[in-house]
Amino acid sequence: MEAAAPVARSRHVLVSSLGVTQILAWGSSYYLPAVLAAPIAADTGWSLASVVAGLSCGLLLAGLVSPVTGRLIQRHGGRPVLAASSLLLASAHLLLAAAAAYPLYLLAWLLMGLGMSSGLYDAGFATLGRLYGLGARGAITNLTLFGGFASTVCWPLSAFLVEHEGWRIACLSYAAIHLLICLPLHLWVIPPPPAAAPAPARSELRQASATGRERTRFILLASIQTVAALIASMLSVHLLTLLQLRGVSLAAAVGLGALVGPSQVGARVAEMLIGRNRHHPIWTMLASVSLLATGIWLLLASQSLIALALILYGAGNGIHTIARGALPLVLFDPQRYAALMGKLATPSLIVQAAAPSIGALLLGAGGGNVVLTTLALAATLNMGLCICLVAALRR
Repeated sequence: MEAAAPVARSRHVLVSSLGVTQILAWGSSYYLPAVLAAPIAADTGWSLASVVAGLSCGLLLAGLVSPVTGRLIQRHGGRPVLAASSLLLASAHLLLAAAAAYPLYLLAWLLMGLGMSSGLYDAGFATLGRLYGLGARGAITNLTLFGGFASTVCWPLSAFLVEHEGWRIACLSYAAIHLLICLPLHLWVIPPPPAAAPAPARSELRQASATGRERTRFILLASIQTVAALIASMLSVHLLTLLQLRGVSLAAAVGLGALVGPSQVGARVAEMLIGRNRHHPIWTMLASVSLLATGIWLLLASQSLIALALILYGAGNGIHTIARGALPLVLFDPQRYAALMGKLATPSLIVQAAAPSIGALLLGAGGGNVVLTTLALAATLNMGLCICLVAALRR
């Protein structure tokens, strides 16, 4: 027996451990600027936009390298890739803490982007898919329940560290967390993947037909995920501003915005319970894009229904994460799931990097109604794309 073999093989232990590392990875990377951006700008003299641009650079690089991450998980399993993410995120935080010049700050975020590519949902889903194949759906759903608490856990932790020790000590603390908690969990808990089964032989005609169908499904699914990423990223940054432009006070806007998180988690719990009936995940995706579109159109059309609009939007956003992980398992060959997840992540992450800037340009050009109208039309387009995917599956 290998000395380095992990001792934990239980699915519950694996998903719970990955859930803890997902909370810490999301909270210390994607959600980090929400708390640290203003203190960093005040301490260094860099503009707030320049500080936040670090996240965009990291997301852009994460999108570009995601196909490589997927292929590595496909070939070697998730343990070495997720362990590498802990080392990359720890290194990024160490460099952030030491950054006195802006180029070093951007370099730290590029390291963070590599860590996000190899340590967030797509890498976690790919790891579970590589281990469990078509049986990974329940594990993916449970993992998203943990990830939904990332901001709930890490925003107060970041705020406490910044208030008492400063933002540089906060970064050093996250580096220690990745080295002392996440890295051991990744090395100890994740088992090696099973050997890939050989693909059955197919005639050239059937191979060409299957390849054409897969290409159509891939394009449709990648388009749906990219549009959803545009909507979620733009609203996550500009939601409070959009609500205030509609006459809501800042305090009320914060309270209304807080409805999104519980709605996401609640919808994921509901999908987990309903999903036991083994319905096809295409219906989860269709429900997701429908809820997103309904919520955004309500947000645009009525000031009296803002709370309902945000609950619907949060629910759609919550179950979209599940569909994003579960749907490729049944649309494509499960043996290639990890590599496909890497390819699917690329356009979504690139759009996430650009969406806040696009939203700021739209706000400057036409105000909040232009932004909401653009998002509502994008959400309606996504419903059409999803219906096309349903039709492609029926064919």
